[in-house]
Amino acid sequence: MICLTGLPENWQSVCIHIGTMKNNNFESIFDAYQLVSGAKIKGKNHDEIFELGAYDALKRGYVLYPLEQGVKFDDFSVMISEKELKNNFLIEAVKQSIAA
Repeated sequence: MICLTGLPENWQSVCIHIGTMKNNNFESIFDAYQLVSGAKIKGKNHDEIFELGAYDALKRGYVLYPLEQGVKFDDFSVMISEKELKNNFLIEAVKQSIAA
């Protein structure tokens, strides 16, 4: 058994907290107008970040690509419905400029 001195008892949760991406710039999804291709999506209960792909009308859902440290993985994707996005995911808040 290895004994490490100087580490708190909850060292595992501290390490996990440091390694996960925490971003408070996410807000709830209220309508489909927020769902644009390229938007960053995060689960309400998880810290995984996804990039929203195009809407597929035949499958009636959006494509989500996983993101890790800003790199989008195109070789893996998930198809998800608009209702599922509204209920279980958050979208990155982006300041929009109003064209006059």
